[in-house]
Amino acid sequence: MSTTDGTGVSEQDGEVHVVQIYPRLSQDTTAYCPVQVSAGDTASAIIHNAVVTLGLDSSLTYCLLEARESGGEERLLEAGDCPLDRVLLWPPETQKWHPPSHGYYFILQEQQANSAGKRVETIKEDYDDLCNLPTVTEESVLEALRQRFYKHKIYTYTSNILIAINPNKFLPVYYNPKYIKMYENQPLGKLSPHIFAIADVAFRAMLNRQVNQCIVISGESGSGKTESSSFLIHCLTGLSQKTYSSGLERTILGAGPVIEAFGNSKTAENNNSSRFGKFIQLNYLESGVIRGAVIEKYLLEKSRLVSRDKSERNYHVFYYLLMGASKDEKEEFHLFKPQDYLYLNQGDVHLDDDEDLGQQYKRLHQAMEMVGFLSSTKKHIFSILSAVLLLGNVTFTLSEDTQVLEAGPAEVLSTLSDLLKVKNELLVTALTKRRVVTANCTVVSQYTLQEASTMRDSMAKSLYGALFDWIILHINHALLNRRDMEESISCLSIGVLDMFGFENLQTNSFEQLCINYSHETLQYYINQNIFKLEQNDYVSEGISWQNIDFTDNRGCIQLISSESVGLFDLLDQECSLPQATDETFMDKLKQQIQDNPLFVPSQNTEPTFVIQHFAGRVKYHIKDFRKKNTEHMRPEVVSLLRSSGRSFLHHLVASSPEALFRWGVLRATIRILTVFKSMARQRAELSELLINKSEPLDFSFDRSDEHPIDIFEDIFNLMNLRSLQHIVGVTAHDRTSKSIFHPHRTSKLQTVNAQFQASLKKLMKTIEKAEPFFIFCVRSNAEKKELQFDNELVLNQIKYTGILQMIHIQKSGYSAKYTFKEFVKKFRMLLPKGATATPEHITELFERMELDKSTYQIGKTKVFLKEKERQLLQDTLNKEVMRHIIILQRWFRACLIRLHFLEKRDASVIIQVQFFFTLPSYTPPPYHTANQNSGRASRNPTIRISRATRALQWDASLDREITNPKELRNLDEFLGNQVRSPPGKGKDTLSCLHWRCACFEGKNGKQLYNFSWPLCDQQKPQIGYKDLMKGFHNKVNSLAGSKEKGEVSLVVNLFQSVLDGFIRGEIKRVESEPAKATKTTKKRRKKKQCPDSPLDHLFSTYQVNIMQSCDLCGSYIWGMEKAYMCSACKLICHKKCLKQIITDCSTRCDDNVPGSLHFGVQVCVLTSKANPVPKVVELLLMHVELNGLYTEGIYRKSGSACRARELHQILETNPEGACLDNYPIHTISGLVKRWLRDLPDPLMTFSLYSDFLHAVELPEKPEKIRAVYKLIEELPPANYNTLERLIFHLVRVAKEEDHNKMSPSSLAIVFAPCILRSPDASDPFLGMKDVSKTTLCVEILISEQFRRYKEKMQNIQELEYAEALAVNQLKLRRQNTHIFGLWEEAGVPGENPHMHRENMQTPCRKIPGKPGREPGTFLLQGESANHYATVQPPWAISHYRNACLALCVHETEKRGDQHIKETT
Repeated sequence: MSTTDGTGVSEQDGEVHVVQIYPRLSQDTTAYCPVQVSAGDTASAIIHNAVVTLGLDSSLTYCLLEARESGGEERLLEAGDCPLDRVLLWPPETQKWHPPSHGYYFILQEQQANSAGKRVETIKEDYDDLCNLPTVTEESVLEALRQRFYKHKIYTYTSNILIAINPNKFLPVYYNPKYIKMYENQPLGKLSPHIFAIADVAFRAMLNRQVNQCIVISGESGSGKTESSSFLIHCLTGLSQKTYSSGLERTILGAGPVIEAFGNSKTAENNNSSRFGKFIQLNYLESGVIRGAVIEKYLLEKSRLVSRDKSERNYHVFYYLLMGASKDEKEEFHLFKPQDYLYLNQGDVHLDDDEDLGQQYKRLHQAMEMVGFLSSTKKHIFSILSAVLLLGNVTFTLSEDTQVLEAGPAEVLSTLSDLLKVKNELLVTALTKRRVVTANCTVVSQYTLQEASTMRDSMAKSLYGALFDWIILHINHALLNRRDMEESISCLSIGVLDMFGFENLQTNSFEQLCINYSHETLQYYINQNIFKLEQNDYVSEGISWQNIDFTDNRGCIQLISSESVGLFDLLDQECSLPQATDETFMDKLKQQIQDNPLFVPSQNTEPTFVIQHFAGRVKYHIKDFRKKNTEHMRPEVVSLLRSSGRSFLHHLVASSPEALFRWGVLRATIRILTVFKSMARQRAELSELLINKSEPLDFSFDRSDEHPIDIFEDIFNLMNLRSLQHIVGVTAHDRTSKSIFHPHRTSKLQTVNAQFQASLKKLMKTIEKAEPFFIFCVRSNAEKKELQFDNELVLNQIKYTGILQMIHIQKSGYSAKYTFKEFVKKFRMLLPKGATATPEHITELFERMELDKSTYQIGKTKVFLKEKERQLLQDTLNKEVMRHIIILQRWFRACLIRLHFLEKRDASVIIQVQFFFTLPSYTPPPYHTANQNSGRASRNPTIRISRATRALQWDASLDREITNPKELRNLDEFLGNQVRSPPGKGKDTLSCLHWRCACFEGKNGKQLYNFSWPLCDQQKPQIGYKDLMKGFHNKVNSLAGSKEKGEVSLVVNLFQSVLDGFIRGEIKRVESEPAKATKTTKKRRKKKQCPDSPLDHLFSTYQVNIMQSCDLCGSYIWGMEKAYMCSACKLICHKKCLKQIITDCSTRCDDNVPGSLHFGVQVCVLTSKANPVPKVVELLLMHVELNGLYTEGIYRKSGSACRARELHQILETNPEGACLDNYPIHTISGLVKRWLRDLPDPLMTFSLYSDFLHAVELPEKPEKIRAVYKLIEELPPANYNTLERLIFHLVRVAKEEDHNKMSPSSLAIVFAPCILRSPDASDPFLGMKDVSKTTLCVEILISEQFRRYKEKMQNIQELEYAEALAVNQLKLRRQNTHIFGLWEEAGVPGENPHMHRENMQTPCRKIPGKPGREPGTFLLQGESANHYATVQPPWAISHYRNACLALCVHETEKRGDQHIKETT
């Protein structure tokens, strides 16, 4: 490795790579150090070489960082890292010398050291939360923020406080709309810091705690507060309605650009600086649906309109209008270039962004339309803006002869008169003469040149201020919800406070004092909430706490606003004195507050003073303090504008908007009557001309030159007087003061600072009632450069905002606190039964959970927890709730199964009592079996005897032996069915035999026949039917008495006839069965069905402690019994049920089985163009529609778990091979629900889950339906098609509600958890809370589709009825012709009596000979197989005439539709 001079390189073995190292050090060093690197060089070696080359202090510690973009992310290299490995990843042109603007270089920086002399290593870990820093110092906080800033991570948490550093550049990755969804329902800190996370947490806190919230944005000018508030508003409106945007959301989003255009400007610190304070309050219903909004503005900086620094601009809207207006608009509004206006030609007139300004003008038009401005209203506004600019071009001169003040130029005055619609003479008088009205007389005097210029500027400022007030009023009116005026529905709100940033300009005047005072007030509120109130709570609860000091700025606030001796109060006193001047005001300040340490008057004659604010010292120039404090719209201006012919100006100067509204209604009414009378006269005069002339009359009265009707806007733009009064009351605190001529005026107008203090107090009262969230915005550099981090500037902001103290208190404090009652109520499930709200029980819980004692404290009435411990408690609570839910579900299912079992048992007892009566005990003789001495287990089936009809005789069929267990089982079922058949009247059945045998015994209640067969599945039974008959004969003899001996033979003959019929049926069945499998196949089958491992299951025995149910037979496995459980698929069954298993182990099935998975995969995987709906779904739904629509409780009742598991395995691998007819309908319906539940992403996807919930929260039903269907359209195509098919199916089910008892609401309850599931399965409370909303959403879909279905069916029925009428009419008109045609088809002669088959018009096809059908029978082509005619010889045709006529009538009725189509 060697250094180079930058022009050449020294070559070594291999390829040469040169990198630049730029030192980032405090002392002056070389601009850069080019270094040649090789494969063996490490970072420490390169650092050593660079330190030697640059001549740096080798005793210090340095680190090396890689920068691939200029000003971008920087990656730290460890001491042992090889820089060449990173250089080789760079582009080839960057591996030699290149400008630093191209990126790809290394940075050498010194590691920081703290005051104790210990080295502070460069932070390697990226901390999202500054509370997690290992050491909290100003340097470590600054380094953490700087590293995150260069990684484009501009947001950082301090517990629940957000720090946002302005990058002076829009970062699209941060504000993609998907981020709103990503941060929705996420706890603070789970994802990377973001402003949307604060908005979501505030929104959820408002809904959960039902308390108003407030988000306070603080920071100096240029720190990005305006952009942050805009992002918050977008997110909060998005959380309310998501993709469903109503008119209110559009108005809220459109209001921002309009207000920014009229109230923001470019300053030295900020290109989009808000020159007024605003508080936006979004009102919500308790369900979270946005209801309305209110915008309150504070202290517009009007002085910027007429004067400002050279590096700054006027308000944005002027440049938008001048650079974006069309040619016609420029002529209409008399617009010139920016440099032609005095008010714009004072500073930065070079507009290098004129193209962007033109685009902003178009966006302004769109935003004004979103807010509700009419086209005529926009023209009025732009006319006023043009007039304001032209006022600055008015000049004043004194005539040399008469010394009369003259205004000019004439063309400017003429244009102003035209724009304001006032007379030129009145305009000149208002600008040049002062008018004083008293009770006795009116005094008119002339202004001086200086006074006239001041009057002109005052008129421009008051006119623009009144325009801005009217725009705010109109926007608030558009945001007003009518129900607020008609209903008393409680609302919640979230306020976003964006107040002025702290300012320290080159020349600071009255506006800067008001701005900094508001910033002081806001900082005091922040200190109270973060430091004082929190620490007071700790002290009052008596927990151990070390007090953390913070900067208290209460002294500065009292200096400015205290009564009698405050700066503002002294200013008001001076303003009330007619002879007061700026000098007298300065003298009073020195006398009254000179001793205050925060106030420093100037030591020289300069009229300035300095105030020590919490953010720094600010020097104020006292010039024009008095004028600006008493600034209002002068009476001359009010009188002039009231005389305007433009009604819009009347709104701007109205002292009482309510009175103006009433007068507008009256004027509009009079104007309407006048217009109608005028039109009536015109019609009367022209009535005679109508006879002679054919030209139509023009009855249009919309002629602005003859009858101006713009006054109607007073009516159209406002709802009613009540709404106007409400809006005026909201915005009255900061309206432009207007003075009018009044001879007996007693009250004085309120000064600007008094008005500002009153509005500020009202604001603080509002936000003190809400729960606050804080966002601190930090300015990254003073030059407004993109992605540049100024360490000194950022560090200064960290100091004066108290971020270090905030980290300490958030790190040491407890973010979660509950009263004892609140804690026990919230976490009762974690506490033992009977626990009360006492510290002992709560402490016992914490000790049981093994919480660190330093993470919680228990005070006198409250519990204090760290955030991690609170989250741990919440997670534990969620798990406990889920455990209890599962236990409840398990016991509920057990109770249901037990109830069904008891019902079946009672039913079986009733049946047994009904058909069996008590008989003496009987032990059948031992029947002949093979291998009787074998030790294998045997089975004893019960045989029930049925009806008998044959006489007793030994037939050859009785010689047959039962060698197959299946035959024995069939015999048992056959006889049981016979017994259960009721005896017919007059028939001698086996049931009659049962009653006869009961008479033999004389008692009831015992079984009649109970034959025990020593059988085993692994051994062939050998039972002879003769032995069975002998046993039966002995039984009858034992039961018969002496008098009934004659009936014994009859009973035996009856029984033998039954056996004979069964034997013949069994012989046929055996003959029809396929050949038996070979021995090897049997062995293999036996091996597969081995009870030790049937169908690949891995069973093991265990003793049951808690009652469970068998998955095969459904009966209980009681406690202390042994059960078998498969260790793979967890199948549980009795030992006796092992032989009944017919499904493979679900977790160990063969991977080579053909087919693919159909359960638990994405819907899009199972669909295609040919199959838009998954095969399994279509198969199951079709089967239910064919077989289950009339089944009571379909989809509500559950099927057999064993059968469902069996069918699931078949459908999983081979859906086409499944025979659904073999399964109960409830098993089929259960699999439909299982398929939906197993989807990884439900049909109504996770991404739209919250959207659907918000849609059903809308107040009106049509809005709910429209919102839900709009969201349905956003589903993926596969989900959309499948959901469409499912809803259609559910509509068919609901259509048969009279039979299946399943209404749309019942179906919604069943299917909502299947198709609309919560994405957050960890919190059970959240899922339970949304059950009603998800159910309502699905019910809306089913009900709406059901309604549309009934409407279509009704239309179809009406069409069918109309069609039937047409068919009948056509049938009557065409009956003779149609019948004649059918006779010819059937071989019936018409005019020709001799007709053969060859002459038939319709070809015939001969039907093959079948039993019961005569040869020569033909089927008419086109007819059904059930209708045919026999063709006979010609002489026999007449015998079939009547039959053919009947056939004709039948076919006419059947094919009426076809005949109509053919006829038309």
